[in-house]
Formats: sequence, structure tokens, C-alpha cells
Amino acid sequence: MGISFWQIIIVVALLVILFGRGKISELMGDVAKGVKSFKKGMSDDDDKISSDNSDDSSQKD
Repeated sequence: MGISFWQIIIVVALLVILFGRGKISELMGDVAKGVKSFKKGMSDDDDKISSDNSDDSSQKD
């Protein structure tokens, strides 16, 4: 009793009717920017952590 192909088509059609193609594409663009920003933040944190770890190990010697 999963979701069928036709149910997905109906939901997508309703979304397009309610919001319009322009609004949906604008929303998807905003989501993509958010994901890209999140990934950049995560990589910045990883770089900061790795640089902190290398600073700590050099100070212990």
C-alpha cells in the first residue's frame, strides 16, 4: 500500500496549480542555496577543527 505513480503525479499537479511554476522554481533555488551554504559551513568547520588539532599537536612538543 505504498504511494503509487499516479498519486505522485496528482500531488505535483496540485502543487503547480497552487503555487505556479515560477514560485516552485524560486523555492527550489532557495533550497539549493541553503544546501550549498550548509556544505560550505561544514567544510569550514572541518578545516578549523583540523587546523586546531595541528596547532595543539605542535604545541605539545
